This record gives sequence, structure tokens and C-alpha cells, in this order.
Amino acid sequence: MMGAPNLIRGGSHSGNVAAHELAELELLDIISSDYVPGALLMSAVLLGQVWGDMARGLATVTQAPAQAVELDDRGRLEVGKRADLIRFTLIDNTPALRGPWARGQRVA
Repeated sequence: MMGAPNLIRGGSHSGNVAAHELAELELLDIISSDYVPGALLMSAVLLGQVWGDMARGLATVTQAPAQAVELDDRGRLEVGKRADLIRFTLIDNTPALRGPWARGQRVA
């Protein structure tokens, strides 16, 4: 597990290991962010680009953390799950939110 700001900045602000190095070594499963929650989407997109697999990148902020803390009702799109999701597009490799849904209902 690594912080989203570390990945976006390209390294740790305190000299610790860089998240992208762990990703390139296949040692990164979960991205978190306690102080910049908006960084989660950007970091997931960055990982998707590093790995050449956007679904895998997105799973680091959805499915993997939900499984790690045993929240079995969320984290992936599947019948019977919460159906919380967002729609986004990339503009110059930066994600732009296009719509949020909570429990299958559009909320904005």
C-alpha cells in the first residue's frame, strides 16, 4: 500500500521509496490517500498507464482496498454490490469527472 500523493509527485516527500518503483516491480496493490482524497483517481489512472491496464489501476483504489478490509458489498461492479461509481474522461492524461453514482443512483 502506498499513498496517492507519492505516486503523483513521483516520489516521497520525506525520502522514502517511490510508489512508481514498487508498481514497476509488481509490488503495489493498494493506493490510499488520507489527506488528498482527490488524488485517488489520478493515481489509479497513472498506474493504469504504467501497467498498460486501466482496470488494474482502478482496482488499486476500489477492489483491492475493499477486499483488504473485508467490505464485501463494494469495490467492483457486480450484481448485488453497492454500485457506487464515477464516470470520467481523460483530458491531456488528466481525469475529469463526468458523473457520480451512489448505490446505483446519480447523485450530481
